[in-house]
Amino acid sequence: MAYDITAANAVFTITVAGLYNAPITLQNFAADQAWDTAEQNCAETEMSVDGYLNTGWTPAPVDQAIHFSAGSESVLVFEAIMAAQQTARALFRLGGELTLTGTGRRYTMVNGVLRAMAVAPSAGRVLHPRSFAIRWQSVWPAGV
Repeated sequence: MAYDITAANAVFTITVAGLYNAPITLQNFAADQAWDTAEQNCAETEMSVDGYLNTGWTPAPVDQAIHFSAGSESVLVFEAIMAAQQTARALFRLGGELTLTGTGRRYTMVNGVLRAMAVAPSAGRVLHPRSFAIRWQSVWPAGV
């Protein structure tokens, strides 16, 4: 079975406990890259001097960057989160859900924090896309 691999019909929502009372649907992603999710380390390994591979499981966070068009209203959401964090001198916890309609997959992001962002957009002839880095405690895949 071939899947529809378009990202245009994806639905990405976040929640921000203590700041927003309802889930927020993110919109107007950057043209060439909507989001990146880094690979997660699934195992710790070490090789002994006599040639044995020793392995173990350890928990590891998941880093994700979300990219928006410079004109996206979703930029205002992330600017508000950063401003609230700076004012409170505390972090707000995020939740997320990414639904990929074409492939029938849903990803639930748990216990995240906004950990990095540019405080203002870069510009050339026009404003450049804005990127926001989130670190999630875990991401769980499931069918839609």
